[in-house]
Amino acid sequence: MKIIGINGSPRKRWNTHILVEDSLKGAASKGVETELVNLYDFDFRGCISCFQCKRLEGPSLGRCVVQDSLRQVLDAINSCDGFILGSPIYIGEVTASMRALIERLTFQYISYGKDRKPRFARRIPVGLIYTMNVPEGDLESSGYLARFQFYENLFARIFGSAKTLLSTETWQTEDYGKYGMTMFDEGARRKRREEVFPRDRQRAFELGTELG
Repeated sequence: MKIIGINGSPRKRWNTHILVEDSLKGAASKGVETELVNLYDFDFRGCISCFQCKRLEGPSLGRCVVQDSLRQVLDAINSCDGFILGSPIYIGEVTASMRALIERLTFQYISYGKDRKPRFARRIPVGLIYTMNVPEGDLESSGYLARFQFYENLFARIFGSAKTLLSTETWQTEDYGKYGMTMFDEGARRKRREEVFPRDRQRAFELGTELG
C-alpha cells in the first residue's frame, strides 16, 4: 500500500510542507509506504481543454494527454492507494500550482455521461490540508468553508472519500518587522505557533493514520 503526499506550497519546511509530512508519518506508522512530492519542483500548467480525456474509444479516454513534468505525478496518483493534497490559501484559493494540479487530476476522471460515473475505477481515500492566515472564526463569513466543502465533495465523488484539515492563523515569517505586516500581532502569532500548531500537527498525523 502506498500513500502520496503533495506539498502545494512554494515554501519548503514551512506550514503546509510540515503538515503534509506529518500526515505521511501517520500513514507510515501503519506500515504504509509513503512519498512526498513538492509540487513547485515541477514545471507544468493547468488543463488546456483539449477534451482528449473524454474522446470515446480514444487511446487517452480517462487520462490527461498533456506531456509535461506533471505526467509522473498524475501517473503516481493513478496507481497509489490514497493521497494527501496540502496547500496554503492565497487570495482565498489554493495556490496556482495546486489549482492547476486539481484541474488536470480531476477533469480526466470526470464523466459527462448521463450516469456521471467517474472514470477513476477504484475507491481510495483523499486527505485535504489547508493552511491560512484567516482566523477560524472568520472561515464561514469569508466564504472559505464553502470553498473547502466544494473540494471535499469533488474528491469524494471521484475517488470515494475525502477528509479536510484546516490550520488557521499560521506563522507567516520568522521576522514580521522586516515586512509591512503591522495588521498582525507578531506575539500572538508566535504564541499560536508554539501552542496551537503542534495540535494541528498531531491532527495531521492522525489524518495520515486514517488514510493508512
